[in-house]
Amino acid sequence: MYELQVEGMTCGGCVNSVKRSVQALDKAAKVDVDLASKKVRIETGADWDAVRSAIENAGYQVTTGSAA
Repeated sequence: MYELQVEGMTCGGCVNSVKRSVQALDKAAKVDVDLASKKVRIETGADWDAVRSAIENAGYQVTTGSAA
């Protein structure tokens, strides 16, 4: 599981965009986004760099992240 701080999310559309970007890598990924705190928890078998790149390519900045 990865826990990330993702800046730039402001609405439900942003949440869906982040979820879609991760699920494009791994259709079975579980993505939980807390919009208020900008925290994203992801359960996936995808590589950390690929997950980070997918979110950043969707237009959001990953400021911190860790494997939990």
